[in-house]
Amino acid sequence: MSWFADAFVGVTGSNPVIQALVGGVVIAAFNLVGALGILVWRNPSERALDGALGFAAGVMLAASFTSLILPGIDAGGLVPVLVGLTLGVLALDRADRWVPHVHVLVTGRKRPDAAKATEGEPAAKAAAPPDVDGRIASVLLFIVAITLHNLPEGLAVGVGFGAGDLGEALALMLAIGIQNVPEGLAVAIAARNAGLGTRFYAMVTGLRAGLVEVPVAVLGAWAVLVMEPILPYAMGFAAGAMLYVISDEIIPESHARGYERVATLGTMAGLMVMLTLDVALAA
Repeated sequence: MSWFADAFVGVTGSNPVIQALVGGVVIAAFNLVGALGILVWRNPSERALDGALGFAAGVMLAASFTSLILPGIDAGGLVPVLVGLTLGVLALDRADRWVPHVHVLVTGRKRPDAAKATEGEPAAKAAAPPDVDGRIASVLLFIVAITLHNLPEGLAVGVGFGAGDLGEALALMLAIGIQNVPEGLAVAIAARNAGLGTRFYAMVTGLRAGLVEVPVAVLGAWAVLVMEPILPYAMGFAAGAMLYVISDEIIPESHARGYERVATLGTMAGLMVMLTLDVALAA
């Protein structure tokens, strides 16, 4: 697909920072497309949503290795990538401790551990819906949480362009963009479950994606260009952060409602799509 790379360069030029800026806008646009999907697909089934989340996990899983970990090892060896990967995992783990899990807003249910009544508290009380103020606070907390979890995606795209391999960077951009579609839809559903209007939250979702993923993509490309030795560390960091989100968020979320097989098939499909993109754009 050299024509696609040529067309992309024709629009953006050869400056990796400008390319990362455009790449960030593209993945943000995909997120908005997913959020707007709720306007035409107002009540997706749990089965379909779990399959879509599994697809997103598969794309991110393959991208972490084909576009970040393996190129990072080629660029600087195994140790820098492992160091960066460890730092990425620790960063997301700290972020999750700062922003508690609010999965109830994503699908209208609590995680199994969150659904249990605390010791000495009646189960009915533990399962009771929050009041209006509590619900709004949870929505704000949810927005912060998904913002933090989108940082690795923007960073990965920026680092990809900064690394200088346009084929790998474009494959990563398209892969992250595609997986942003079901993610955007899930977030819009979260807004509906929280009592917000779907049109309003579709707009907020797109705005949030644009405000976070775009500048982080530019920052990633700029940092790699200015401090070239950090490239393998940056690739490892972005990969570690994405792998953490997959394992801690997406897979548990997609396996919690009894549709594990559908979610797993979605993961395999996403992995194959990413591998296909990687091979096609590297040709």
